[in-house]
Amino acid sequence: MLGLSNVKTLAEGKVVQVEWAEGVCARFHAVWLRDNSPDPETLSPANGQRLVRIQDVPEDVWVQAATVLDDARLEITFMPERKVVTFDAGWLLENRYDRPSNGKAATGWTNDEIVRWGKELQEDLPVASFRTASQNPDELRRWLADIRRYGVAKMIDMPLESGAICKVVELFGYVRETNYGRFFEVRTEVNPVNLAYTGLGLQVHTDNPYRDPVPTLQLLSCLDNSVEGGDSLVVDSFRAVELLREEAPEAFKALTSLPANYTFAGTGDVMLRSKRPMIELGPDGELLAVRFNNRSLGPLTDIPFEQMDAFYDGYRKLAEIMERPELAVTFKLRPGELFIVDNTRVTHGRVGYEGSGSRWLQGAYADLDGLRSTLAVLERQASAVEEEVA
Repeated sequence: MLGLSNVKTLAEGKVVQVEWAEGVCARFHAVWLRDNSPDPETLSPANGQRLVRIQDVPEDVWVQAATVLDDARLEITFMPERKVVTFDAGWLLENRYDRPSNGKAATGWTNDEIVRWGKELQEDLPVASFRTASQNPDELRRWLADIRRYGVAKMIDMPLESGAICKVVELFGYVRETNYGRFFEVRTEVNPVNLAYTGLGLQVHTDNPYRDPVPTLQLLSCLDNSVEGGDSLVVDSFRAVELLREEAPEAFKALTSLPANYTFAGTGDVMLRSKRPMIELGPDGELLAVRFNNRSLGPLTDIPFEQMDAFYDGYRKLAEIMERPELAVTFKLRPGELFIVDNTRVTHGRVGYEGSGSRWLQGAYADLDGLRSTLAVLERQASAVEEEVA
């Protein structure tokens, strides 16, 4: 960790400039520092939640003094409260917002934790053993980190029993129950309520775009698979969106700015609808999610007449990119195997199958917040162990 080397106030105390060793420098607004003061009157020692309202922070707050206590702590005196607070230098470094790239990243950017991929992931698809991950926190942490990085991973050595998929979810979070149940069967049916329950091939897609909020993780486990065909395929839609932006910027603009309607009507007791752009960006241009599902796209009634052609041009272009062979990773699930996808990012599909044999998969939904929470705790624990050893 870099230690503090210098600190000074700017703009009559409205800004504090902090310098760390090796030349790292960042400015902080006084109001930001006061709002994030780590003292027990501002932040709860039990859970870190804020105990004050923004109205409780003086509108004219400024820093009277900023002093380096040692290379790991910074003492700041806030006026007009005359409040003295000590900040951890490492925390300030980690949470600095004064960075050269702020506001300059291309629209559709993602943070450094995300790695976009294509067919090259075929030989390096992340995999973990259920038995090992259930008993070894390091193995679980590695697997969860891979899901965060690539949006997809496999798991092997699962129990060959119905509902075992839920045990995988419970390693990191909670099952997201839907109208399909706590978990659901994926095998051929005579009168299917969903095309997934047939032997037809399925274009790559994200699941349940008609829900709000959409399930952010999907898992599919295999209990039997003796059919010819039926291979699974996955595509990184973030990579597809990157290509769309490069090759057809107007199409990218249309799909990020125009609302798409998604619908699903089940057996008469379900009617789900949502309205979201096919490509969702944050207010700062960060790529947040993709909703791509040809089966569930409803009548587009919220797009102006003058822009409907632009939407369909973009939709067609994105679909074409999604089906490029160089973006697809394919595999055939075997009994006792599972794959998980970030349902806001990775599209998945299936090669068609017919004839003899059987194919029995089970699916379940979960959410990224549980996965990220578990991963953060495991990473914190691993870091603490490393510091003790050092």
